[in-house]
Amino acid sequence: MASFNKVILLGNLTRDPEVRYTPKGSAVCDLGVAGNRVYTTDGGEKREEVTYVDVVLWTRLAEIAGEYLKKGRPVFIEGRLQMDTWDDKQSGQKRTKMRVVGETMQLLGSRPSGATTASEEPGDEDRPARSGGKPSAPPPKSATPTEPDEDEIPF
Repeated sequence: MASFNKVILLGNLTRDPEVRYTPKGSAVCDLGVAGNRVYTTDGGEKREEVTYVDVVLWTRLAEIAGEYLKKGRPVFIEGRLQMDTWDDKQSGQKRTKMRVVGETMQLLGSRPSGATTASEEPGDEDRPARSGGKPSAPPPKSATPTEPDEDEIPF
């Protein structure tokens, strides 16, 4: 029998990402995501419901989140549910917490205005900011479609 455990989150960060490293050097990033649901009651009243979800990211995904995400930024995360269990040191009681282990992530939206750096060129608003003195990448190829070569057509 197949096992299924898939979560898709679309929301805004509730806090800045917190990146740390394991003793073996793997990056781990904890972040919170808030998802909103707006609905109308039977009486015609509009209501908003907010759900808060804790997310953990590992390795390179954790480093990317720490570098490019900030509180309030929209993000799309796919992952799986994980139940953490531990003994509370103060009360001695067993505690549990459900969280999402992110497996893929897409940064959404653009950076706030005025957040460009000297290494960026006009029109780079949708690309992540570069850090340090790295040379900038060449501009992307034109988005206008070109005619495919007959040898490139797969059928």
